[in-house]
This record gives sequence, C-alpha cells and structure tokens, in this order.
Amino acid sequence: MALSIININVNVAGTSTRFFDVLAANLTVADGTTIPVADFLDDSGTTATSFPIVVNGYYNFYINGVLQEGDSYTISATQLTFNGVTGTITAGTPLVVEAVELVTQT
Repeated sequence: MALSIININVNVAGTSTRFFDVLAANLTVADGTTIPVADFLDDSGTTATSFPIVVNGYYNFYINGVLQEGDSYTISATQLTFNGVTGTITAGTPLVVEAVELVTQT
C-alpha cells in the first residue's frame, strides 16, 4: 500500500472578553468566597451584567497581574468563586477575568 498524505486544514478563531475590578476594601478569601459580576467593569468601562459562559475555551483570572491556577476559582454567569484558597487580597489590588472562546472553521 502506498503512503498517502492527508492534509487537514482547520482554522481556529478566538474571541476574548475581559472584565476588571480594583478592590475598594480588603477581601478576606476562604473556600467559597464569591465576587459578584456587578463588581467588574467590561472593556468599555460599563458595569458588567454577566460573565460569558465559555463552552469551547477557557477563563483566565489574574490577581495583581499574576495568573491564578485554574482550579483555584470557578466562574459562572453571575460570579467568580474561590476554591480551596485562603488569604487576604488588599484594597487597591486589580482583578482581571478573561473569557476566551474558540471556534473552529474548516
């Protein structure tokens, strides 16, 4: 049998939506602590009403510019929830949520 080469061409397009919050007061974090979506602003500076539900992609969460481990938080349409972490995040610390959705195009 002769070798045949199959060329598969798949393009992937992505969209990224970001949300920003600068803590007004210290935030004591324990397992299950939540931050409501309304505490965040979207890219246009408008108060966020919901986080996008990502089906084919991922979320990134940054505290003071540092990417957090994926298992340390979950995101729903209405809030960000801390999982299994404890500590205090001081007032003035920036928080950023990034939702990335990927779409394949053949």
